[in-house]
Amino acid sequence: MAELRLTGIGKRFGAVQAVADLHLDMPSGEFFVLLGPSGAGKTTTLRLVAGLEQPDAGHVYIGGQDVSAVAPALRDVAFVFQQYSLYPHLSVYDNLAFPLRSPLRPTPEAQIRAKVNEVARLLRIEDKLKNPATRLSGGQMQRVAIGRALVRDPRLYLMDEPLSSLDARLRNDLRLELKRIQQDMGATMLYVTHDQIEAMTMASRIGVLEGGRLVQVGTPRQIYENPSTSQVATRLGSPRINLFARALVPAVNAPADAVTVGVRAEHLRIHRRSDDNAHRAARVRRIERLSDLHLVHVAPEDSDQEWIVSAPGGESFEPDDAVRIELVQPLWFDAGGRRVGAAA
Repeated sequence: MAELRLTGIGKRFGAVQAVADLHLDMPSGEFFVLLGPSGAGKTTTLRLVAGLEQPDAGHVYIGGQDVSAVAPALRDVAFVFQQYSLYPHLSVYDNLAFPLRSPLRPTPEAQIRAKVNEVARLLRIEDKLKNPATRLSGGQMQRVAIGRALVRDPRLYLMDEPLSSLDARLRNDLRLELKRIQQDMGATMLYVTHDQIEAMTMASRIGVLEGGRLVQVGTPRQIYENPSTSQVATRLGSPRINLFARALVPAVNAPADAVTVGVRAEHLRIHRRSDDNAHRAARVRRIERLSDLHLVHVAPEDSDQEWIVSAPGGESFEPDDAVRIELVQPLWFDAGGRRVGAAA
């Protein structure tokens, strides 16, 4: 495995700046997730690292070597695509063995057999090795696609939303397995997703991309608790963070340049009665019951907005109940969406 370093990477397609001045340092053995919406530059970044696109500016270093002008086949990286891209006329065994039979890395058949069997056990598809690739479920096909990368022991794994086409249960199963395999192998992985749950559960660190720019890098906890912008704050968290005008809570102390406040559902407290003027009067609109928690949707008085409050399941609220809302850990943002008043 090897570290990855990107310095000042830029890529333009016509009038579109897909990636702009991107800097990234990934140590060997890290599971790094690039998180962002469609069009943020995630896949372009992967293709630049793989050599499938050439940067207009900047350099790509793998294992300390500048590979910016090196052909993709010589970079020793493995790419897992969103689509399975299996060879339909081959068995599962031969699909997994295919990379090891390349003229670039000829491998004795005995070693191929041992490696394919090892990876099949890791992915729990050892009983499917004789099956044609066309006689597999979607989840099994994706395991084979991932396995075809794992057999190679490359310096770097690149994964472009490999779980996005699977149903929720399979995504959850493969998410846990992929993280387990990465830890067991000590592999260096650069993983792209728009799914915040994948990012939160799999990543050692997350990089948030917005409009081709890397706007924040940190552990999942750092980005969740200390987002640098209001856009970053919306990328992580379920339910979505409450964002509203500072003017809605005039009695709450705030930095002078604060224009917007963001509050997670678990950082709002709901009171039936309160004498504190800083607690905002509101009415309950509806309730979502989620096991031991209730998500209470409330409308602040004299406002058409709706906030989501995470309340203990033991408390019972009904639509149209009059309540007061306390802000416990508000996040403040200026007119440009940048964080203000954050702890050092």
